Amino acid sequence: MTLPAPYPPLVSGGEGLDRYPSDPATLSSRMAAIYAVSPGTVLPVRGLTHGLELVWRLVARDGLSVQAPDAEPYTGLAAIYARSGARTEAGAVVIRALGSPEAVAEMAARVAPALLVVDEGLIEFAETTSAATVIDDHANLVVLRSLSLAYGLAGARVGAAIAQPGTLARLASVLEPYAIPEPVLRLAQQALDPSRMIETAERIAMVRTERARLVRELERIMTIEAGVGPIIMARPSDMAAARTALGTWGLASDVSGDRLRLPVSIRAEVNDRMLAALGAAAPRAKAHRTGQAVRDTKETRIVCAVDLDAAGPIRIETGVGFFDHMLEQVAAHGGFSLRLQCEGDLHTDPHHTIEDSAIALGQALKQALGERRGIGRYGFVLPMDEANATVSIDLSGRPYPVFEGHFDTPFIGDYRTDLTAHVFRSLAEHLGAAIHISVTGADDHHKTEAVYKGFGRALRQAIRVEGDVVPSTKGVL
Repeated sequence: MTLPAPYPPLVSGGEGLDRYPSDPATLSSRMAAIYAVSPGTVLPVRGLTHGLELVWRLVARDGLSVQAPDAEPYTGLAAIYARSGARTEAGAVVIRALGSPEAVAEMAARVAPALLVVDEGLIEFAETTSAATVIDDHANLVVLRSLSLAYGLAGARVGAAIAQPGTLARLASVLEPYAIPEPVLRLAQQALDPSRMIETAERIAMVRTERARLVRELERIMTIEAGVGPIIMARPSDMAAARTALGTWGLASDVSGDRLRLPVSIRAEVNDRMLAALGAAAPRAKAHRTGQAVRDTKETRIVCAVDLDAAGPIRIETGVGFFDHMLEQVAAHGGFSLRLQCEGDLHTDPHHTIEDSAIALGQALKQALGERRGIGRYGFVLPMDEANATVSIDLSGRPYPVFEGHFDTPFIGDYRTDLTAHVFRSLAEHLGAAIHISVTGADDHHKTEAVYKGFGRALRQAIRVEGDVVPSTKGVL
């Protein structure tokens, strides 16, 4: 199965692991913040199946039964209830339905005192509001969530049961000791860290967009079941032929009964290959030049992603407002998408946040450029009012920073002006580029902004694709 949001490996050397506590209570608090529920209403579990297992244990201990209505998961809740013939003497009724909170509340009232257990393992990919918004009014309601697909932790198996504290206490009474291994707790803390949220939201949005596109194309040639998330359930007229065609294109597929499970990739070109293999017409998308850097240290936690062939989105959150604005200028004038989120030790000083963000940006740009085939390679410029910044770039693969300029104002907001030269040294070293900058003027705000804008404009020229060869007589950069 192709996951929508697999995280890159942890930091080389494992330094970042020290930043993620292995206490279930810490994870519970973070999950409560993510799910927008009250503290004390979240019990971390080993994914959806473990949450269901706890329900079965509890009900079996009380000598009652569990009802799981046999209905399509996206059928209306009223229809599910009508089909189930659910009786209040049941210990629990389990449903997998993305209905409205109002419909869930109505069903919870109808099955009480039996537990109503709602599987919301894919709700991040849907438009539906979570049933967790009504748990305060229904002591018998349990909502199960998962980090498997939306947060890229399918292999780790971790999720949450959301319910009133009294109901969670009942579930916890049948919970085995040390139910979640320490490495899984740490991975979950890392996946839910605030520094990951921009990229997580972006990948979920990409899955939703690509899924909608794939469904539109595939419905022309086969039956597609209603659903959400990174898997499409299809019913081709010739299952064997469809699987053979996919295999010929090097694409994986699984069979579930008479249905074909098709993975949705966040990469449009991969999805286009699937459409072509199955005989659905689709324009061939040229792969975008994308790069991602994850930097976790004892001082900062950063995720940075760039797409050199898209103008947006641009989202930067470092906690240093003026620096966010400067990085926005680089991306906007550079003509590329930039998403960067940093959780840094700003209580100490903005130095680590600014330096490490520049390092991560340089690493992401370097990855996106790849072999640097066909690029313009060089860039030049930028006047801004009385200030004048000259920025020259050579994406040669060889780092060489030169910065000529002086700032009299020590701070612009929380931004330290003396770190400007440091930013471009870090970019040069981790991007692999010669970056020469000279700036003059009277207003340090204008001078600083001119440098960042000029760098963006010079970078725009240098990364622009002009052909298909490496711009070097050596044949390699």
